[in-house]
Amino acid sequence: MITVTIDGVVHEAMNGERLIDIINRVGIKISQVCYHPQLGPIQTCDTCMVEMNGQLARACATIVSAGMAIFTKSEKAAAAQREAFDRILSNHVLYCTVCDNNNGNCTIHNTEKLLAIEHQAIPYHSKPYEEDHSNPFYRYDPQQCILCGRCVEACQNLQVNETLSINWEDAHPRVLWDGGSTIGESSCVSCGHCISVCPCNALMEKSMLGHAGFFTALPKTALSGMIDVVKGVEPETGYGAILQLSEAESHMRELRIRRTKTVCTYCGVGCSFNIWTKDRHILKVQPLDGPTNGVSTCIKGKFGWDFVNSPDRLTKPLIREAGKFREASWDEALDLVARKFAEIKVKNGPDSLAFVSSSKCTNEESYLMQKLSRAVIGTNNMDNCSRYCQAPATQGLFRTVGIGGDSGSIRDIENAGLVLIIGSNTAESHPVLATRVKRAHKLRQQKLIVSDLREHEMAKRADLFFRPKPGTDMVWLSAVSRYLLDNGMADTKFLNKWVNGLEEYKKSLAPFTLEFASRTCGLSEDTQKKVAHMIAEANGVCVLWAMGVTQHSMGSDTSTAISNLLLITGNYMKTGSGAYPLRGHNNVQGASDHGAMPNFLPGYQSVDDPEVRSRFEANWKVQLPSTKGLDNHEMVEAIYEGKLKAMYLFGEEMSLVDSNANFVGDGLSKLDFFVVQDIFFSATCHFADVVLPASPSLEKEGTFTSTERRIQRLYEVFEPLQGSRPDWRIIQDLANRLGAKWQYQHPSEIYREVASLTPLFAGVTYERLEGSKSLQWPVAADGTDQPLLYTKEFAFPDGKARLFPLALSEPTDQPSVEFDLHLNNGRLLEHFHEGNLTYRIEGIREKTPDVFVEVSPELAKQRGIQSGTWVQLTSRYGQVRVRALVTDRVQGKQLYMPMNSVASPVNRLTSSHTDAVTHTPAYKEASVHLRVLPEVGESPLPRINHRFGHPTPQHGVEVERKWKRADYRVPGNGLVQIQTN
Repeated sequence: MITVTIDGVVHEAMNGERLIDIINRVGIKISQVCYHPQLGPIQTCDTCMVEMNGQLARACATIVSAGMAIFTKSEKAAAAQREAFDRILSNHVLYCTVCDNNNGNCTIHNTEKLLAIEHQAIPYHSKPYEEDHSNPFYRYDPQQCILCGRCVEACQNLQVNETLSINWEDAHPRVLWDGGSTIGESSCVSCGHCISVCPCNALMEKSMLGHAGFFTALPKTALSGMIDVVKGVEPETGYGAILQLSEAESHMRELRIRRTKTVCTYCGVGCSFNIWTKDRHILKVQPLDGPTNGVSTCIKGKFGWDFVNSPDRLTKPLIREAGKFREASWDEALDLVARKFAEIKVKNGPDSLAFVSSSKCTNEESYLMQKLSRAVIGTNNMDNCSRYCQAPATQGLFRTVGIGGDSGSIRDIENAGLVLIIGSNTAESHPVLATRVKRAHKLRQQKLIVSDLREHEMAKRADLFFRPKPGTDMVWLSAVSRYLLDNGMADTKFLNKWVNGLEEYKKSLAPFTLEFASRTCGLSEDTQKKVAHMIAEANGVCVLWAMGVTQHSMGSDTSTAISNLLLITGNYMKTGSGAYPLRGHNNVQGASDHGAMPNFLPGYQSVDDPEVRSRFEANWKVQLPSTKGLDNHEMVEAIYEGKLKAMYLFGEEMSLVDSNANFVGDGLSKLDFFVVQDIFFSATCHFADVVLPASPSLEKEGTFTSTERRIQRLYEVFEPLQGSRPDWRIIQDLANRLGAKWQYQHPSEIYREVASLTPLFAGVTYERLEGSKSLQWPVAADGTDQPLLYTKEFAFPDGKARLFPLALSEPTDQPSVEFDLHLNNGRLLEHFHEGNLTYRIEGIREKTPDVFVEVSPELAKQRGIQSGTWVQLTSRYGQVRVRALVTDRVQGKQLYMPMNSVASPVNRLTSSHTDAVTHTPAYKEASVHLRVLPEVGESPLPRINHRFGHPTPQHGVEVERKWKRADYRVPGNGLVQIQTN
């Protein structure tokens, strides 16, 4: 710590701290238009000038040193600040009262108020550009743009999409998309970063325009007239009086605009933000200080919420009669479900019923679902969709380090010297997490290796990218591990101190030579050696993997091989290292954590442990089943075997997302009684006997747990749509009809029960999760959490990790003469899974209206295919009809089909083969025959899709180019800045 003096007062500071951060921390008010703490110093606005030793400096770019004396309000500093802001006003018209951005958070408005500038010395000058409305979600108004460059910095160096720039050499600079394209035809991915950091109304959500203010919905001619009136009275009254009027209008808005914190309902990253609403209209999503995302969002998190108000929402229970559904009251529907469940239990036993929880719903709801299954019905037939994706990753970590979750936090990944991504299209599946990797790679020289079948965005950015043959990752991982051990490149000190089983593990590696891996995986020995050396030389390695690893018949073994590799190189127990299996859904981690599994009670406490069961039995006052129940895969098999008679499923599209969808659908139709609970009438609802209308996350309270084990609260944004109910209330109402006596009034009461029974969450309380606060489990009773695991020991009795020997296994459903092409499948940035939510977002549908299959240029040439050609894909299990998209993202006989379709779901083509340990379907092991159909339509991706854009990478806003302009000088008589960074 050092001391500095600011305006005559001594303050403590960290050596190397930015001056602007100290000023803000101690509460000194100073103008700072372009500075944003999550972007760092941009240095375009000059409004944060301070005086030091008679000279001026930008506070945002000054690094403090001991003994500094700084003056923020001296005559020189104040004059420079006012001059700099006056220049900004020459680019911006102050019409706050009739501006949709007049909500108390406009930096321009607040800076004008702070500096109390009454009259502009430099008049406003218009720019020769029109507004750009070509993006479906936001618009850019160059007339209001102050050229601060925040949006450019956010796009170039935070999101790292590298779309935005400013041509400082132009006579009339403006923000550019792809160097001069319209927004709609640029590489913009509609992530919203630029809007979230814009300090004024130059970039605004279209959902705000005409809705936020009391006068902003007036016709444009009327608004223009009002603005002219403001301009007319300003010379006489000054801005002070005008701002008083706008502030009164802003305070009026506070009475009708709600700002409610929630957590994203899409992927597993766990972004949190405030949702601004007026009645049931969503004005905007505003990310501020989420512990994971900060100001970051993706297209879905920023703009993907209109499904909540879709006219397709279910609002009345439905009962099937004579093959048709009719509306029913809640009492009738719940009474019927309770009666049927009770009858089936009496006739066939409790294990004839099964329960599937939702990875989209809250921890509290999954907890109640498994409690209903175990304590009320008496069966462990309980699962969730982690069975479809991440169970193998959890298994691999259980085998080796003892805890089935991410080793650290997402921000920890930025500290790694090397990131290895295997089987993950991170930039599309986990976009905000990918920005952290892209940022570290671009700005901090972090190395990046990508192993994938497709050359997606992260592959294009990688220092080393290679394409192993499908289903062979375990082989090259093991070969690299052996090479490291054989050549003295393993961390022997770490192995000796912290790891068991080295000798047995070494023996198991005997078959995995580089030559064998080269032949099996299609990778050169040199490539494998390069991977090994990059790992050995890196200062910390994080491995990120997802469904490209787990959705194979050897998914558990490949996940184990990843953890083995990390152990032999000493890449656990420290920041910037470890295992990061990326969870696909917002709460797939939490659903498993809270007991929605056939073998675990909440907190991964085994159902066959008498001590564990006795604790739950004492609290629930029942006797619990002691044997493992059926998982999702086994449930379907049990239906065909006649053992499973009834199922209760909520918030899952099982008939489309389970593999071999035709087989699964036929199985669901054989159930004696099937209850589906959802917000829309999904494809799975067609098989139901009763459909119950539930509420989405914006209409409930509770908690989600993200991929990094982070537990966060979500708050009720809207009251439940009339006729629908939050899932936890529905489950409680059903349980009580079956004889339970639950009396939960709020989800916080449910979580108190969870914490009392589950050591993993002992210290989790709603008070400790208030607002943007969060906890990363395990959480001790005193509230201490563990953002980084294994800092003291591993989660085994002796505190040591375990190397786990592996044996070779081959992929299933391999290509043949008839089925000669390999079909890969996965996520798409714009959509989520089958698209039940995202196809109800007009702007997303405009950008990506339909599913497609990616075909390589060489295969397209051989088969006479062009983008838009209709093809029929046929596997051993089914067929779909879909349009082709020719792209070099795939090569040779590899096809890739996103999963976002209800009409042509990719899982009609996948098999019932599974990972041997976890029964996770081998979705990625599919072989198909492709038949070219005579029809040729338009490209399935319209020209306005970002994939056709041309990014313009550069180092941030490049302010030095502004400083070289002939019309630029440093405010305050040209005095120069000092001690800048």
